[in-house]
Amino acid sequence: MRKRVWTLIFIPFILFYAIPAGAAEKEDRKWQDEAIYYLMVDRFNNGDNKNDYEVNVQDPKAFHGGDFMGIINKLDYIQDMGFTSIRINSIFDNEENGYHGKWIQDFYKTEEHYGTMDEFKQLVKEAHKREMKVIIDFELNQVGPNHPWLTKADKKEWFREQKEDGLLYLNQDNQEVKNYLIDAAKWWIEESKVDGYYIERADVASESFMKEFVKEIKGFKDDFYLLGEVKSDDPATIAQFQEMGIDGLIDYPLSENIRPIFDQVDNSLSKLITNKEKLMSIYPDPYLMGSVMDTDGMIRFTHHAVTKNQHPGPRWKLALTYLYTTPGIPIVYYGSEIALEGGEGEANHRQMDFRTDKELIDYITKLGELRNKYPSLTRGSLELLAEENELSVYKRTYEGETAVVAINNSSASQDITIPSKLLEDNKELRGLLSDDQVKSSDKGYTIFLDREEAEVYILAEKSGLNIPYVIATIVVYGAFLTFIILAWRKSKKKRAQQE
Repeated sequence: MRKRVWTLIFIPFILFYAIPAGAAEKEDRKWQDEAIYYLMVDRFNNGDNKNDYEVNVQDPKAFHGGDFMGIINKLDYIQDMGFTSIRINSIFDNEENGYHGKWIQDFYKTEEHYGTMDEFKQLVKEAHKREMKVIIDFELNQVGPNHPWLTKADKKEWFREQKEDGLLYLNQDNQEVKNYLIDAAKWWIEESKVDGYYIERADVASESFMKEFVKEIKGFKDDFYLLGEVKSDDPATIAQFQEMGIDGLIDYPLSENIRPIFDQVDNSLSKLITNKEKLMSIYPDPYLMGSVMDTDGMIRFTHHAVTKNQHPGPRWKLALTYLYTTPGIPIVYYGSEIALEGGEGEANHRQMDFRTDKELIDYITKLGELRNKYPSLTRGSLELLAEENELSVYKRTYEGETAVVAINNSSASQDITIPSKLLEDNKELRGLLSDDQVKSSDKGYTIFLDREEAEVYILAEKSGLNIPYVIATIVVYGAFLTFIILAWRKSKKKRAQQE
């Protein structure tokens, strides 16, 4: 009886603390909800010294020893930062010094420096255990400069005349080449259970081949993600490839907009959201586009900031806040979390260092948590709310949930007021990166941000007592208390009668 009494007493309190927070209901994960960590196997982490053939960490053009086991050992590190997918450079068997994976020698073998096929399968399996997806680069346009096909008479028609970096392009209009590439792509899906492919230079490939490749691969495995690259700053040109069936593409026009703004303090953000809104109107599905600050083919963002005498930490924080809170899939290049330096070519592919200051890592981790928790940050509409000097405020709205993002790219602390008509009145903005809280007033919502700071808010009911709920709780509690008293009296009376 005593246990039942205490259970009944605690029920109202359980009900009180189970009040929903008002956030949109979490739905099944889609590709637009992902956050991708992109790494180069050889430069990431060495987990097995047995495959260190002719390794020379002092030579920027040689293998450095990174491998599949090294990635497996760091999956928790990647996941803890909030990443839900990893993208890995081409892992196929390469020619000498092909640490980057682009000089393919055999499409049906793994690069021996990286590890065995069984180890790669283990990597995919371990990622899937953590509910992380795996994307690998699949080269469709080139093989290595010394590939046997280049000297075989019966393979003469397998190549076109055009070259890039001294490499001949594959002739994908040749039926044998077409079949070979499609069959190899299907084989890897079946063997390793990967979840997606990255197609470098989709614009170089034959258009008819790309259409057939996309159709065959998308039909081979459900929910398989194809991420493409088109080297163009014209969004209309890029959009054509999404219309072709490639799920998303690297949004280079976006990168062209945001890198020059965030690599230096006191740059105006005036065109940031308007350019984003323009891009969203052009792409068939802007939510599946890949948003990047860095890739393996760019001079690293850190380098641009440092050459302008900027501290890279604050620069990265503001840039990543924007990347994580606007439509598109954030793809973060390895080393960005430690503000790794890097220039052109091999200088961009420096060795990862895990013994560094964790401040930026912690910030990325928090952004990842927010993106995974609030659907408005991955699926919501985008609207600019206010803009003044180098401070911008925009909102994302999805199924009753509203997130508000404020970025101050200024060297001075400042405030900005959002008129009530642009947000629901009589509510408050609760800071998610800090403990900031902004209540509505007659003027609206006045946000104050320190220099080079950003904040992500969620629009919520004002803090304080919820009077209707408190009254309801008192009524329920009173009813329970009355029931307990009556039950106790009845039990006492019954015992008295028995005596």
